[in-house]
Amino acid sequence: QVQLVESGGGLVQPGGSLRLSCTGSEFISDYYKIGWFRQAPGKEREGVSCMNRFGLTTYTDSVTGRFTISKDNRTKTVVLQMNNLKPEDTAVYYCAADDSNYGRCHLEMGLYGYWGQGTQVTVSS
Repeated sequence: QVQLVESGGGLVQPGGSLRLSCTGSEFISDYYKIGWFRQAPGKEREGVSCMNRFGLTTYTDSVTGRFTISKDNRTKTVVLQMNNLKPEDTAVYYCAADDSNYGRCHLEMGLYGYWGQGTQVTVSS
């Protein structure tokens, strides 16, 4: 059973940065596609970014140019670096794993069978 844990959330002012990390019970980044999703109050969960095991990435339009997903091979974590944060980025952020090991990743929740508990990101002055 794959277990995922997110960390790095917090309160930041608009224009600031946060670095989220996703750690798995297995070497998830070696074998799985990893996605970051978020859910704001009163809204549906949406895909933010994902990466397949070869490092190919996908971003939703609203974060392109501001967020970067990457792998830390030393610590076996997947990192979401978030820069120039906006109030509309406020949400609970979840990492998720898709155990299909071919092709690019996609920001479709139904493809991901393993989920973390989430970490709160609040962007406010």
